[in-house]
Amino acid sequence: MSRLQAFQRDIAGVQCLTGEDDLRSRSRDYYWYSPVLDAQLKDCRADLIVLPASEEEVLRVAAAAARHRLHVTVRGGGTGNYGQAVPLQGDVVLDMTLLDRVLHIEPGRVRVQAGACIETLLDAVRATGQQLMMYPSTMAVATIGGFIAGGSAGIGSARHGILRESGTMRSIRIVTLEEEPRVLTLSGAEVELVHHAWGTNGIIVELELALIPAVDWLQSIAVFPSYPDVIRFGSAVQGSGVDVFLLSAVDRRFAPYYADFADRFDGSADAMFTMVNPRDRERFAALVGQHGGRVTLSMTADEVRASGLPLVHECAYNHTTLRALKVDRSWTYLQMVVPVALAPELIARQMERYGDEMLMHHEFGRLAGAPRLSGLVLVQFLDEERLDEIMQELRDDGCHVMNAHVHVLEKSGRKHMGSDEVRFKRSVDPLGLMNPGKILSLP
Repeated sequence: MSRLQAFQRDIAGVQCLTGEDDLRSRSRDYYWYSPVLDAQLKDCRADLIVLPASEEEVLRVAAAAARHRLHVTVRGGGTGNYGQAVPLQGDVVLDMTLLDRVLHIEPGRVRVQAGACIETLLDAVRATGQQLMMYPSTMAVATIGGFIAGGSAGIGSARHGILRESGTMRSIRIVTLEEEPRVLTLSGAEVELVHHAWGTNGIIVELELALIPAVDWLQSIAVFPSYPDVIRFGSAVQGSGVDVFLLSAVDRRFAPYYADFADRFDGSADAMFTMVNPRDRERFAALVGQHGGRVTLSMTADEVRASGLPLVHECAYNHTTLRALKVDRSWTYLQMVVPVALAPELIARQMERYGDEMLMHHEFGRLAGAPRLSGLVLVQFLDEERLDEIMQELRDDGCHVMNAHVHVLEKSGRKHMGSDEVRFKRSVDPLGLMNPGKILSLP
């Protein structure tokens, strides 16, 4: 009997998938945004997909995987872009999407299983007059455990900052990968041991998240004569006190990928896609006018749906990349943080330097209370050498570049695995079986 067969015997009763289509589709995430990662990861496959339906089943799976020394790659909705959910060494993909219950909602907090779809969770908390502080543009597919394990910012970062400092994560409950698994609950600063660690150090089974009073955010588009004008406007909004949940700047050359907006964003001007508190509708519109722009969309979410338009969160973060790739697969993307004080002039110089090789897209957020500007620009893919050359030029400009074309956490520039993280990893995964090959700190 093989190790895999013995493992399946030990977890009898837990749902498993072995069909070729399942093995292929559930061994992938959105790494194909990067032609570099697509070439490296397209042939990676799990040998078995396991779908536990309870914490007790997760404990059984963890114990059996450790006993038989099988690698385990934890997966949610598979909406990550860096190969986090791809099993580099085969064995088991642990699909958490059956742990999907919203367990308890009270004022200011929600307790939820890790595999819950974020859109379903949002609907549940909105029914109580509350909302999440932050969520990804992929909320219709992404799971809350996957967002915490792989995300760093999202819709809401313009108001609350990046995920790690927002106060969103109250506690995270994990199962260790040992022959006698433990259940640990991390809270406070401890949640950073698991947050954005790509599922390398504990199986997230449950989370407690902060909630805030719900706002029926106005879905808005404002257009401007130039892209630097959009960036200046975004900074002005951040300094004005106008309450926004999203500020996503998009260069007019994206318009062919936004055809559903027709004359609201038709390529004749550059745009800011925003979510605005209704109480600040007039102040927001006045700011638009002061910066030479005009508002082309200002509707509630229900009005937008009724009109057949997408919600603006589907036009932000990497949904912008997805829209372009659905039409033209010659694009890929780069991620960076741009010095805010230099941004309008610096971005204007970059637009002149790269021309149609690069399309501009920037997200406004906050870090330590101060404005933060993140670039998720589109780049025409030539080869990896040219990508490296562009990234170095952006660094020379003073931008902090996060490499979206690697599948190793530390090489991406998104998280440092310090001594505390390494020590925790050794404690919860002593056999080194969790998502191997994704961090450098341990084999």
